[in-house]
Amino acid sequence: MAWYQYFSGFWAGLFLANFVPHFVKGITGDAFPTPFSNPPGKGLSSPVINILWAFMNLIVALFLIRFGKISMGDNLSAILFFAGFALISIFCSIHFVNKDKV
Repeated sequence: MAWYQYFSGFWAGLFLANFVPHFVKGITGDAFPTPFSNPPGKGLSSPVINILWAFMNLIVALFLIRFGKISMGDNLSAILFFAGFALISIFCSIHFVNKDKV
């Protein structure tokens, strides 16, 4: 595989992990920060905005998975995919720890 396919796999993991909290918060009716909140990434966005943001992340992730040809048969592509997934998950757990405190 070409280097850009591995690069795409890493970003696919980031976008797929970012899909999860926005989708869960959206379908449970909870407000959660998005880039569209005020201030961006810190204020709370409505559940509908979170669902829309979640689906945008999912579409991008699926495109990048296909473009990057992510495969469990290719160890490096799988490792980079999960590295992206883990990186954004850890970042979000730190960044959003105080989201409910005003």
